[in-house]
Amino acid sequence: MNILILGGAGFFGANLVRRCLRDSQNKVTVVDSLEPRLKSNLDGLREVSSSIEFIKGDIRDTPLMEDVVKHQDVIFNCAGQTSHPISLADPIFDEEINCTGNLKVLEAIRKSNKSARIIYTSSSTVIGKAHGDIVTESHSEQPLDIYSANKCVAEKYYYIYHKVHGIKTLSLRFANLYGPYGKGHAEFGFINYFTWLAANNRDITIFGDGLQTRNVMYIEDAADLVYHCAFNDSLYGNVYFAVHKEHYSVLDIANEIVSVFGKGRLSKKRWPQVRKRIEIGDAIISGAKLYYETQWEPKFNLREGLTRTKRIMDKARE
Repeated sequence: MNILILGGAGFFGANLVRRCLRDSQNKVTVVDSLEPRLKSNLDGLREVSSSIEFIKGDIRDTPLMEDVVKHQDVIFNCAGQTSHPISLADPIFDEEINCTGNLKVLEAIRKSNKSARIIYTSSSTVIGKAHGDIVTESHSEQPLDIYSANKCVAEKYYYIYHKVHGIKTLSLRFANLYGPYGKGHAEFGFINYFTWLAANNRDITIFGDGLQTRNVMYIEDAADLVYHCAFNDSLYGNVYFAVHKEHYSVLDIANEIVSVFGKGRLSKKRWPQVRKRIEIGDAIISGAKLYYETQWEPKFNLREGLTRTKRIMDKARE
């Protein structure tokens, strides 16, 4: 099977490459811009570089997209600007990648390979602040930052291309992924940043009391789920929350990281004003709809995922 992974040198992409290669019949092509601002690099692909075709390129490159989507059976679009703070500091940069970039991918598929299946990795933050005890797909969409707004817009593009052009599109909303090959930078996800701080025996700073709840999922589970979904015809044309059943407070997550890594210290600070304005509060998201459709179950709980992450990080440092 021919598989194309856009953004394959990123956190999600590098782990998804490994999942796809577990099935020996797959031929995997990776496209990534290696954009410095997005902190993408080839470190996560070095072990598997001989098993894939790598193309340095951007999803905003129309001729490239029209060429690379040809003859692909499945396309995973993990490419994107994923930082909330960067999206506020440079909203045009975010829009060009997360909106225009996705339109160019979809247009390329429409023109060059309408039979392909395309799965878009979206974000749970498209809903904004959670209302009610449990968040489901029927929740309203009131994003609080530019990144989340543009992810929301892109979901609509995928839905339209399914309905109007008959393309098999699927959007999966992930939340708080963590694991190996993550970006150890504060602006790209708090759990991976916390693990990097702990691994380097640094202070882990929590804003506020840290009691706000979050769904968390180990990245290998997320990669397995998105791969599993690609072959389920009943899912296409829809949007699903793709989340673990576990929920933890930010404080509990930080304490577990310190416990597993045996290093790092916790400290608390008042919320910076900008971050406080985009803080979503408690978010308990249900993935029941997708679980019912797929009969898929995650393999790793938080401690198991962190332990596995530590082992892979330690091996990379040897």
